[in-house]
Amino acid sequence: MKSVNRKRSLICILVILLLLGAALAGLDGAGRWLVREDPLARADVIFVLSGGLPARAEEAGKIFSQGYAPEVWVSRPVSPVDALQGLGIRYVGEEEYSCEILIHEGVPESVIHILPRTIANTEQEVKEAKEEMLRTGKTKIIIVTSPQHTRRVKALWHELVGGNPKAIVRAAREDPFDADHWWRNTRDTFSVIRETLGLINAWTGLPVRPPSP
Repeated sequence: MKSVNRKRSLICILVILLLLGAALAGLDGAGRWLVREDPLARADVIFVLSGGLPARAEEAGKIFSQGYAPEVWVSRPVSPVDALQGLGIRYVGEEEYSCEILIHEGVPESVIHILPRTIANTEQEVKEAKEEMLRTGKTKIIIVTSPQHTRRVKALWHELVGGNPKAIVRAAREDPFDADHWWRNTRDTFSVIRETLGLINAWTGLPVRPPSP
């Protein structure tokens, strides 16, 4: 009897997952809806959000080469560096790779600045950027992220910062996200689900808090 119940439960779960997948696939415009960027304009700094290597840093390098801002900021995401160093294992953080990509794209090392605080998610990155802008007297920033992440970044900036300082959000052109067929692979499907849940959190006043970095 237990075996029969277990089989029925598995079948129910599979049916639910199939229905959920079909419903998500039906929302073929969800991927395009998540992509919301601003026109490029002159700013004080370009900010590369963590993740999305190498596309985000590459895009930031291209924007810099077009003369839209005189310096580039890179965030410092949470990493296992301390634990690995305790084991005698050398670890290079994501921020270091972002810097190397920027230099490869022609950005002088002297204008690249890694922000000091460790961050765990985009909410903390936005707060860090705001604080650094206020500290250094900057009024406009170009934020570079993945296409599917742009709408949430704009929502978080509106919620946490408002209109001053001002943010221009741009999508990395080489990011592999397929906005038109996002349901065809798990990477893009999970991205759409994550971004949608993140937007709901932002729109409801961020009741779900980020972990401490």
